[in-house]
Amino acid sequence: MRNWKSALILRRQAVSAAKGYSYCRRTVTSLSCLSDESDNLVVVEGESGIRTAILNRPSSLNALNTSLVAQLQKLYTSWEENPDIGFVILKGAGRSFSAGGDIVSLYNLIKKGNVEDCKLFFWTIYSFIYFLGTYLKPNVALLNGITMGGGAGISIPGTFRIATDKTIFATPETLIGFHPDAAASFYLSHLPGYLGEYLALTGEKLNGPEMMSCGLATHFTSNTKLPLLEDELRNLVTDDPSVLESFLAKRGDAVLPDKSSVIHRIELIDKCFRHDTVEEIIDSLKTEACAAKGKDLWCESTLTKLKEAAPLSLKVSLRSIREGRFQTLDRCLIREYRMSLQGISGKITDDFVQGIRAKLVDKDLKPE
Repeated sequence: MRNWKSALILRRQAVSAAKGYSYCRRTVTSLSCLSDESDNLVVVEGESGIRTAILNRPSSLNALNTSLVAQLQKLYTSWEENPDIGFVILKGAGRSFSAGGDIVSLYNLIKKGNVEDCKLFFWTIYSFIYFLGTYLKPNVALLNGITMGGGAGISIPGTFRIATDKTIFATPETLIGFHPDAAASFYLSHLPGYLGEYLALTGEKLNGPEMMSCGLATHFTSNTKLPLLEDELRNLVTDDPSVLESFLAKRGDAVLPDKSSVIHRIELIDKCFRHDTVEEIIDSLKTEACAAKGKDLWCESTLTKLKEAAPLSLKVSLRSIREGRFQTLDRCLIREYRMSLQGISGKITDDFVQGIRAKLVDKDLKPE
């Protein structure tokens, strides 16, 4: 296991870097739309050596709000301090792990001018992600179903991520005028080649085998085998990551991406997305599309995705991924936090509000 004192030092460094933000000391009881008083937002199962935390907002695809993540933080803290608990399992109720943050509620708060609660929303989620990334005990995330945005953020920095044939991963923030956040600039920037830039800018989806292939998932199992795997995990008594690794490796399935998968286009992705600017990336894709003479439509479909995204979001997201390659998890989260506050402030652009309105509120698909 990781050294207790080292992890605490890392956390203190992150907290010290954030001094001066008075809202981080506020209590969740002051929240409105992004909070609810239910004690059932996280359901806990398990006794003796393990605990299972279940995200329990299935009707909202387990979208994250401040109260839910604050409950996770409290539970994970108590389990870390309990010497009788060896490891933690994290899963979602229903057909989704988590579709990300509750951005419609965030939109409503912004429209009301309630910026302080928006700040606390981001701060609570980002703080938990850092806590998970430095957790002293193994964490096993069962990514069965939709795993997007903040849902990926509260799972990928952990020790183990198990994908299934039902898993759908994406960071679609540029499509709503935002940037891939919740540690996305950290984990996307560490993917092979320039795959991270491609996923960040286009919002393209990956399935379970693709996640396994590029390293976003550590193990894979079929959806039908997942209940048995969970039962066996509950009977495992250990706090040793190497024991869990061996256990999961023996029970996981070997999978390869489909022949049509974007994973097989990594050389072309590298060729087009290695450039320093969005304009150069677009020009490169156009050049490749012309060279293909209509025989390969991938470049054209990628160009279409980029045209659907907010132009400023493309530029901001590209720079974010590039900076993430040279920053630690805590530095990425602090930078993303500042970027997110700019995104919701409306001082530079209303792209975020327009994106949510067009995609999820009015659903006219015509952001201004």
